[in-house]
Amino acid sequence: MTRSKRTSINLKGCLCLLLGLVLVSIAPRAYAMSTDDCLDCHSDPGLSVVKDGKKTSLTVDAKSFKSSVHAGEGCVGCHDDADVKQPPHPFPLARVKCGNCHDQISKIYAKSLHGQAMAKKDPYAPHCYDCHGKHDILPSTDKKSKTFIMNVPFTCGQCHREGQPMTKTHDIPQKNILENYSESIHGEGLYRKGLTVTAVCSSCHTAHNVLPHTDPNSSISRQNVSKTCMKCHANIEQAHTKIVRGELWEKEPNKVPACVECHGPHKARRVLYEDSLNDKFCMDCHGKKDLKIVMADGTEKSMFVDVEEFEHSIHKEKRIACVKCHVTVRFDHKDPAKPTCQVQGEVKVDCSICHADQQNKFDASTHGMLVAKNDPNAPRCTDCHGQHNIMSRNYQESPIFARNVPELCAKCHREGEKAALRYQGKQHEIIKHYKMSIHGKGLTESGLMVSATCTNCHTAHSILPANNPQSSVYRDNVLDTCATCHLGIAQKFKQSIHSPQVSQTDKKLPVCIDCHSSHSIKRVDQASFRNLILEECGTCHQHETETYFDTYHGKASLLTGGEKTAKCSDCHGSHDILPAYYSKSSLNRKNVVETCRPCHPNSNRKFTGYLTHATHHDREKYPYLYYTFWAMTGLLVSTFAFFGIHTLFWIPRSFRERFKRRRQHSHDKVFKD
Repeated sequence: MTRSKRTSINLKGCLCLLLGLVLVSIAPRAYAMSTDDCLDCHSDPGLSVVKDGKKTSLTVDAKSFKSSVHAGEGCVGCHDDADVKQPPHPFPLARVKCGNCHDQISKIYAKSLHGQAMAKKDPYAPHCYDCHGKHDILPSTDKKSKTFIMNVPFTCGQCHREGQPMTKTHDIPQKNILENYSESIHGEGLYRKGLTVTAVCSSCHTAHNVLPHTDPNSSISRQNVSKTCMKCHANIEQAHTKIVRGELWEKEPNKVPACVECHGPHKARRVLYEDSLNDKFCMDCHGKKDLKIVMADGTEKSMFVDVEEFEHSIHKEKRIACVKCHVTVRFDHKDPAKPTCQVQGEVKVDCSICHADQQNKFDASTHGMLVAKNDPNAPRCTDCHGQHNIMSRNYQESPIFARNVPELCAKCHREGEKAALRYQGKQHEIIKHYKMSIHGKGLTESGLMVSATCTNCHTAHSILPANNPQSSVYRDNVLDTCATCHLGIAQKFKQSIHSPQVSQTDKKLPVCIDCHSSHSIKRVDQASFRNLILEECGTCHQHETETYFDTYHGKASLLTGGEKTAKCSDCHGSHDILPAYYSKSSLNRKNVVETCRPCHPNSNRKFTGYLTHATHHDREKYPYLYYTFWAMTGLLVSTFAFFGIHTLFWIPRSFRERFKRRRQHSHDKVFKD
């Protein structure tokens, strides 16, 4: 055999040996003890052992184990020293080493705060099973798992809840951690809104690499905390451009406040500036009545802020610090005790920092467009809400409290004021008419805070002219606007013949303001309204209105007290008007008797056969009445004509006869004498 052949055989042998070793290594291990063998004993509820005078249960819940993530590994997959050919296995068993399978996680854990405590044999150091469980370990996606995101705060709370032995024996700077978390924006998102994307303990501290914030490698250290927050809040830089100068994020990140400086580590709400730049710094200067600035035109403007007013404002109540609105104020890092303004002069507050949605609506409104044009008469946020004394609309002293809204709008829209002077529409004396309307009287006289005010119809921030399709008072939108208060009526109206959903026509259909007006809305049971019903209906139904006055109802309505006479709405309905052939119509054969009974208690089917709008002028609809009228009229005219002509012919004869008798009488008298 040549040397080359022997070499070839040796290589083949080595490859076969290597392949065999690989197959052996990847082949599943054949255990002597199966899971069922172990559970034969350990499923016994009474199985226990006494060690150091303490009784310890050795029972394993078979159902929980078989549904756990380790069910496929079997008992001896972790307890390898229990793998014996013949039970019982040796006792006690060695402590399970999770690192045999989870070696990378085990290494990370060993370097963590928990792992270091474990190495020091701290009795309160958490083991793997303290967080994951023992024989009932479930994947973190399972809602029953201790590591499921909704359960993580409770799992950590086993040690970190205030009053637990660990918190009493260890110096932890943060107090009431679980309580503060539950009240934070993260806790609210988790518990109240069920948002599983919200941050929990492991989101910030990590699951296994928990380190103190003083450790540079910690996920919550000053240099790393923003990266940790950005795992969820990806647009931190863009979101804070109006509060933190953008270039600092890249050029001088050490000057940028860490997230927890403003938002707090476990109390995270929307803002928390008190610890770094509180209102006291501002009020030390702005609380002085003589504080003023000189404007560009040379005029002086007071910079005084009434502390008492600010203390009762909604911003103070919500803990919104001065610097949240006045974002040009920053620390002088050389002397942190003296905050300074970045720019000189007056700087407009940008309300959109917090009220972006309202600002977007305002910008698209008539008011906002005037502001964009720098119109000196354009209303701004402070004109309606105030400046440092802004109050919730629920406070009676607030200018936007329902009862105060008409007077607030009247400052510009009362006749003769700046908004009324530039108005080119047909609505005049708006405030005066509103106060006399049912809405105005309900608000001011009856004190009904549910009465409609300006903002209920025109909205607070999206005010647009009535000819704008986006306006709440645009003709096609009026019904939906009124429905915010009069929902039941609006639902009825949508089922009536006046609704475009029912009446498939290209004709103009009436909406609320056609019958009730805009600002002069009256009570429908008053004479002032009832006397106008025919006029309102007559704008569309002119023929029917004219024929109405030919009837008894129409003639009676013209007399004193005639407002009580049946009008259009009494018979046809007001908001649910339907043609008589609709089964739900008040004039349908099934319903017409009941329609008449409120005025005619003894009405019956025969009584309701009365033709309400019958007229002798309509030959197409009432031919019998038409021809009868003309026949009777012809008979009457011909009779009067005949006898009139007869009379005309008889008059000369009567005169002749009278003269003849007079002459005869005179003649007889002469001869008699």
